[in-house]
Amino acid sequence: MYVRAFRWAADRLEGDGVVAFVTNNGFLSKRVFDGMRRCLAEEFSRVVVLDLGGDVRDNPKLSGTTHNVFGIQPGVSITFLIKSGAHSHNSVEYARVDEYWRKEQKFGFLNERSSIGKVDLESITPTEDATWLDKGAVIGYGDYIPLSADPNGIFATHSMGANTNRDRWTVSFHSEDIRCNVERLLATYNADRLRYVETREKKNFSWTNDKSKIKWSSSLKAYLRQNIEGEFVEQDVRFTSHRPFVTEFIYFNKLLTHRRGKLPRFFPLVSCDPENLTLCVPGPGNRKDFGVLAVARIPSLDFAFEKTQCFPFFTYDKSGEKHRENVTNWALAEFRTHYADNTITKWDIFHATYAVLHHPEYRTRYAANLKRELPRIPFPPELPTFAAAGKRLMELHIDYEQQPEYPLEEIEQPGKPWTLRVEKMSLSKDKTELRYNEALTLRGIPPTAFDYRLGNRSALEWIIDQYRVSTDPRSSITNDPNREEDERYILRLIGQVITVSLETQKIIATLPSLNFPA
Repeated sequence: MYVRAFRWAADRLEGDGVVAFVTNNGFLSKRVFDGMRRCLAEEFSRVVVLDLGGDVRDNPKLSGTTHNVFGIQPGVSITFLIKSGAHSHNSVEYARVDEYWRKEQKFGFLNERSSIGKVDLESITPTEDATWLDKGAVIGYGDYIPLSADPNGIFATHSMGANTNRDRWTVSFHSEDIRCNVERLLATYNADRLRYVETREKKNFSWTNDKSKIKWSSSLKAYLRQNIEGEFVEQDVRFTSHRPFVTEFIYFNKLLTHRRGKLPRFFPLVSCDPENLTLCVPGPGNRKDFGVLAVARIPSLDFAFEKTQCFPFFTYDKSGEKHRENVTNWALAEFRTHYADNTITKWDIFHATYAVLHHPEYRTRYAANLKRELPRIPFPPELPTFAAAGKRLMELHIDYEQQPEYPLEEIEQPGKPWTLRVEKMSLSKDKTELRYNEALTLRGIPPTAFDYRLGNRSALEWIIDQYRVSTDPRSSITNDPNREEDERYILRLIGQVITVSLETQKIIATLPSLNFPA
């Protein structure tokens, strides 16, 4: 609504004038507002912004009540839009208070300055894509090959991860819990559906709002209005890569998965090819550090990155029986021409792309670009070397449960009954020890294991965070990662993920330089 307010106010200016607002500051940097920033810079002689910060979602170290001038979650800015025939050229000027100032300091600053004329402003030159604040974006990045076709790219198509909108109901470590939870939800859904059919005043229909019985979404309500019956389908219980190196079951069903995107074409129900490997990267606008991980199971939208986007090697037809390579013929021709080598395969391109996306030089140089858009891939200098490294990385990441365990010292706590059951694990302050449960502590975790990060956590920290018994207070659903049939699974997984973390970094360290220009 605040964007509309800007538009409506600007439309009411006739000739010279000023528009001034105190609003959310998201429009200053987020990609979705590129068009708005372009319009403001073109329509107004002078755009002046005082950014008061305080975006708790963007910086979790902040507190809304402490650092935000209104005690809210979104950041706040003061904006002046000036139209004046006296200006010979348009300008954008910007100032920002310290990120960690408390709100009292911000109020003091405003009282002291009292006028925008007393604020030290920085002149901003918008980029071609209307970027104002994303400093560090490298010119020339757009010349590389896009990951997705636009119209030409490495992959013909891609999709977001599975957005269930009800993970607690449809994702679990145990398939029998999926059945129990889904059947309970569908019982409520079908009862409401029948009530809706019999209700004359449908606009005033009262949905069941008991969160212990159902979790609604716009798509589920739409199915109800269409009088589509819900029934549990056993074959829709599938495996999912819900988080990095965390495999669970998912009820991947058209009715109850809020948004499936194109994933049914990537992971069809009919005996999916086990080699249909999929690269997962953050979507545009990702606020975390860039990362990539290959999976062989249905990935979650909140896999490890924001708005996870998935790029598979194969796509399938509607029957799920015929597949085609998702790496484009155009990309194959480009790579063969560039390297003058007609023996290059699509698998070479797929694996080399995975290696490039791991390269520290690439991630550092294009960190700002990668936050704004999907990756673009330069031709690596030694394609066979990058392809081999990417293939080895994929083997590590896909087959992580087959990797050798890193040797950790197992220390039993005297006086505590022996068990391998996990409730909630925790690291020591120096991160060298892991309290597995009251009976067992693991010692000797190498510090470098935490250097392999995916999103805002290391791979090992994802395991510690996800493998715990948790109960959702709204639905009262408990998810328990312990396996009665394999009591050592979690203990074994910890050692395997440490091995994967260390080996991943070794492979990355051997990659040749990408030889970017200075």
